[in-house]
Amino acid sequence: MSTLSEAILGAPAGEYVDREVDIAFAHDGTGVLTREALREMGVEQLPHPDRLRLIFDHIVPANTGTTATLQAELREYARASGIALSDAGGGICHQVMSEGVVRPGMVVVGADSHTCTLGALGAFATGVGATDMAAIWASGGTWFRVPETIAIRLSGNLSGPADPKDLALAYVAKLGMEGATYRALEFVGDGAAGISMDGRLTLSNMAVETGAKTGIFYADAVTVRHLADYGTTVSPQVPEDCRYERTIEIDLDDIVPLVAVPHRVDTVREAEEVAGTPIDQVFVGTCTNGRYDDLARFARIVRGKKVAVRTLVIPASRSVLARAIADGILADIVDAGCTIGSPGCGPCLGAHMGVLGEGEVCLSTANRNFKNRMGVGGEIYLSSAATAAASALTGVITVPEAA
Repeated sequence: MSTLSEAILGAPAGEYVDREVDIAFAHDGTGVLTREALREMGVEQLPHPDRLRLIFDHIVPANTGTTATLQAELREYARASGIALSDAGGGICHQVMSEGVVRPGMVVVGADSHTCTLGALGAFATGVGATDMAAIWASGGTWFRVPETIAIRLSGNLSGPADPKDLALAYVAKLGMEGATYRALEFVGDGAAGISMDGRLTLSNMAVETGAKTGIFYADAVTVRHLADYGTTVSPQVPEDCRYERTIEIDLDDIVPLVAVPHRVDTVREAEEVAGTPIDQVFVGTCTNGRYDDLARFARIVRGKKVAVRTLVIPASRSVLARAIADGILADIVDAGCTIGSPGCGPCLGAHMGVLGEGEVCLSTANRNFKNRMGVGGEIYLSSAATAAASALTGVITVPEAA
């Protein structure tokens, strides 16, 4: 029987298939390169502009005049080509696409490595380079080698201060940064049903940190409810009794707060082991942990208190920001002394809005802690929003209480 990736792509693992693409998107960085590649190819008319998206998220608001000019040119290209544009402040591409755009069973490609995030919705979603994206925009389709699948079988329930980010760090540590190269990670088991859509997006997001092609959940009641909030009706996907390349068993009751230490995502320690490490900055946001659940968890811990180090909180999208305002969560975060950024990627890629100086240390809820990623000479530790909140209050890495 077929895995979910095999069912969507219509062939068994190892075969090569040509597939129409349901949605193909680029952001303000890769969109410029995609447009240039199309010009070099001599492509002027795009066959399926309704399937395409441009999303400004990486360097927004623009940090230099050069960036602003490139973005202005890309806006005009989108208008002239009939491509839907999510402009500066709309949010991170993966979050924007998760808000009623991507549906179960779709084939989705994005010119960003964390496109695998959208597998949380039951789609086959993967990242491609800008040149491949140009070919997809020009033709409407692409080829895939159908990946073998590794099952991440979840049992039990997350409890106490542990949350889906800790689970994500746990499976990355088990697999290693090359342990699932060109595989699909399929999240299954009774424990998967208890994870919210925000949590699933976090888990799928970090699949690429193991080398995986995608990280995918079967659409179920959680998916149906999530998409219903955006006026979209879908049906659950029924898991089959399929054969996986291998299965990794994780008992959610065993998950505790974890931290990835510099400079590898798979170098993971229990938060207890690194507690007391001094930090200069806390960053909560990104396509990994800038969603409503993350902001709510962070707010519960800092409510009525004051942060001890500079703390930057950037919602993943305008809709997340609006909900946080409406529910009073944002006020709690601001009152605690945090700085709020415009929805987008922020300092995750080291371009602006909170980059690190030489020798500075940041505890971040992002997905990568590579050397110099957030600024030359800076160090990055990765954690959940709860660990970030507890640490922001003390100025050192701190294990969160149940919240």
